[in-house]
Amino acid sequence: MAEIINLTRFRKQKARADKRSGADANAARFGRSKAQRAIEAAEAEKTRDHLDAHRRDKPAPDDAAP
Repeated sequence: MAEIINLTRFRKQKARADKRSGADANAARFGRSKAQRAIEAAEAEKTRDHLDAHRRDKPAPDDAAP
């Protein structure tokens, strides 16, 4: 005799699996590791500091952005 399958449960499991596979694909395509984010943040800060050091007119201390 064949096994009885709850179609509602089967549909929900399939939807979860599809959603998970899509999320995994997006993570592989767009995701970055914590180390990569830290490196990019450090590079951005270094670039910003370098540009600020070469400004002709220094901004007032109260006008400086945090």
